[in-house]
Amino acid sequence: MTSETGKRPRSAPDATAADGLVRLGDWLGLSGLLLLPLAMWLANRSAPLMLGLATLGFVGAALGQSGLRPVLERLRAVIASPIGLSLLLFLGWALLSLSWSHRPLPAGLAAWGETALPLACGALLAASGRFPARMPWSRVAATIIILACALMAVELLSGVSQRAALGIGRPYGFIFNRPALVCLLVAASILPALLARPGPEDGFWQRALGPLLVLSVLGLILVSDSGAAAFGMLILALIWLMGRLAPRLTLAAVAIGFAATMALAPVTGLIVERLLPADMHQRLAQSHSRERAEIWLSFGEAIRARPLAGSGFASSASLDRSPVAQLVPPEHRAMLAVGHPHSAPMQAWAETGVVGVLLLSLPGLQLLWRLRRLDARQLAPRLALFAAGFAIAAVAHGAWQGWWIATLVVATLWLRAPSPAIATTRPLPLSRTGR
Repeated sequence: MTSETGKRPRSAPDATAADGLVRLGDWLGLSGLLLLPLAMWLANRSAPLMLGLATLGFVGAALGQSGLRPVLERLRAVIASPIGLSLLLFLGWALLSLSWSHRPLPAGLAAWGETALPLACGALLAASGRFPARMPWSRVAATIIILACALMAVELLSGVSQRAALGIGRPYGFIFNRPALVCLLVAASILPALLARPGPEDGFWQRALGPLLVLSVLGLILVSDSGAAAFGMLILALIWLMGRLAPRLTLAAVAIGFAATMALAPVTGLIVERLLPADMHQRLAQSHSRERAEIWLSFGEAIRARPLAGSGFASSASLDRSPVAQLVPPEHRAMLAVGHPHSAPMQAWAETGVVGVLLLSLPGLQLLWRLRRLDARQLAPRLALFAAGFAIAAVAHGAWQGWWIATLVVATLWLRAPSPAIATTRPLPLSRTGR
């Protein structure tokens, strides 16, 4: 006997087994997402693994619940969106640029995969339709972040003596720089839901969770060695506040700052050298500002040597041994051996040229354009997360590190679903007349 759709209905045992697999997939997905901060505390490059587990679980649950066709339709919509197409074009150009890199295989292709896989996981997670951006799970995520912050703070205040005694990894405080950034961005993405108007059934813990999360992340950053996390926290708080007070002005300022930073990356070293006095470098010695300025001068020379197509994706890791290095003045060649320029915009320029930078800038500008329709309460946290993430990437680590891309994916997905308390607010007008 068949149903009206022509498919044989599942028997009760089959249905029970299928439901069990769906629940198993959901729990695997939840475990990957919620335990990500703790995993980063234990192993500071584990974010892609946790994102992969979450993707496997949620996509499996979606397939078991509704079949392949709905998932493929949603995936097609994600890829066909302006942001999805721009990222796909950039990945295509990056892959093509390996053909003129001095290290295409295996290092270049591996770096491309490290970039593409977290983005693919993000697209699949969005297509699954099962990402749990709801209040109960936001509270669980906040609790786990608070625990991770406490564990890392205890280790940092004790001089990482526990790991030294156990012989686990390198007993240095900087191993928590990446987890601190993960806790900052993921906490910022779930904070709007926690700060929404509490319900009458909420107890003290639910009401205190938002402020406690902020204090935990702030405390971790204060005792950590991560200047990038402190800088990101400052940008996050500033843009969030400005976004609430003057949303349209803040959105325009962030868009201009983003575009200007991407466009001026080749001359960032020259700008810093001329504008930052020597005594300021001394005050910022812990952040290695002088060394960064010298690195940016060197990579700026490499960009100007090959501005259109760059030196090839992932070539920064050994740019001092590439043919481009011979076009750089001898006094600037030494700093090409540092591995990357500690600036995502500059690395994009050096490796993929102006073509890659344009393709990579499009998703950012398209995202900011989409944010214009939000009211101040919805706009502020999203704009703050964008600004903080970009500010960190512009002065800190390498551009294509998988843990960083996975963190941005997870934070974006947590924030993409509005809180019920703010979902009915009016959109931000584009002009004083509302048109």
